Amino acid sequence: MSASGGTKAVVAALVANLFIAVTKFGAWALTGASSMLAEAIHSVADSGNQALLLLGGRRAKRAATPEHPFGYGRERYIFAFIVSIVLFSVGGLFALYEAYHKYEEVHSGAPNELIEGRWWWVPLVVLTAAIIAESFSFRTAIRESRHVKGKQTWVRFVRSARSPELPVILLEDLGALLGLVFALIGVGLTLLTGNGYFDVAGTAMIGVLLVAIAVVLAIETKSLLLGESATPESVRKMTAALEGTNGVNRVIHMKTLHLGPEEVLVAAKIAVDATDSAAEVAAVINRAEAAIRAADPMVSALYLEPDLDRSAVR
Repeated sequence: MSASGGTKAVVAALVANLFIAVTKFGAWALTGASSMLAEAIHSVADSGNQALLLLGGRRAKRAATPEHPFGYGRERYIFAFIVSIVLFSVGGLFALYEAYHKYEEVHSGAPNELIEGRWWWVPLVVLTAAIIAESFSFRTAIRESRHVKGKQTWVRFVRSARSPELPVILLEDLGALLGLVFALIGVGLTLLTGNGYFDVAGTAMIGVLLVAIAVVLAIETKSLLLGESATPESVRKMTAALEGTNGVNRVIHMKTLHLGPEEVLVAAKIAVDATDSAAEVAAVINRAEAAIRAADPMVSALYLEPDLDRSAVR
């Protein structure tokens, strides 16, 4: 559900951003509005990011090899981290540079095509259409995220999700919508007042917004790359499954690690009876493995170590 939903949201965002990027570049070419150029580059960066997410999802499906015995599931985390870098550099920093460049033009008294040209209405039409298109993409991301979000808050979902695509698309689409609103306000106030500094302010706000979103994404994907455990709910299910297995006295300790969004490594030490024979211990381990895989189908690598219950001995 998570993988298919994430792919659907990524494709929807990619289609929307490609269409929006073309219209924004056209509006910038006709009016010279810095907000339109910043938003056009933003859409290009988002389109590239969605392509990277799709590529990461494709590469993550490769079969395990002797060199990479646990597979390539973390490719999705790596590409999500690259997305944050692209959003920061191409989207955020370029918008801030464009705001500075436009400020110099306005401050020097250079002619303002947006105010003086006959195509002043084009950015308003383009931005309004872009807001509508981006809203559909954002709605798709929200709908697909609800399948895996459960009862978590949206902030908690972004921070705890083990699948990177949906949180990335959610933040990108939210940033895109807010950026379009900032651009619309900047262009609108510039046209109403004849003051080009409003266009500069709108462009700067877009840059600050994209940098902030990129930093959040980088922090979250960095945590995934370092290696996060299974969710607390999954750990509880697996512990209950082990302790409910006939022959397992208790779970001495258990460690989990996400090898990918839908792949979990589990290593646990379980207490068995001191009087059990080797054959009986082997049978207990087989039952425990079946129980834990039934409790969480994402368990792709499982290592169980039998031991005596030292606490009971004491």
